[in-house]
Amino acid sequence: MYAIVETGGKQYRVQPGEIVRVESIHEEPGKEVVLEKVLLVSNDTQITSGNPYITGAVVTAEVLGHGRGDKIIVFKFKSKKNVRKKQGHRQNYTDIKIREISVS
Repeated sequence: MYAIVETGGKQYRVQPGEIVRVESIHEEPGKEVVLEKVLLVSNDTQITSGNPYITGAVVTAEVLGHGRGDKIIVFKFKSKKNVRKKQGHRQNYTDIKIREISVS
């Protein structure tokens, strides 16, 4: 069984027991979080999709911890204008462990 959920403006394919790195969620480690924006649920025999979300479907997960990704360099350049801008960026993330997928 798997589901496709939306959190932080991105979509993730999740399965029970899986650890997923998602955009930052403001919950403490050890707390339970419920993801209600479920786009698709697949059992072994059937697939249920929403329009855009499935009503009554939730994915329950546990927050494992928070962190920051690797630094990337954003360099903007305009030729012949002597315009250069160098900027760094580190994206915040949250690791979650999927507990269960339920459809009512």
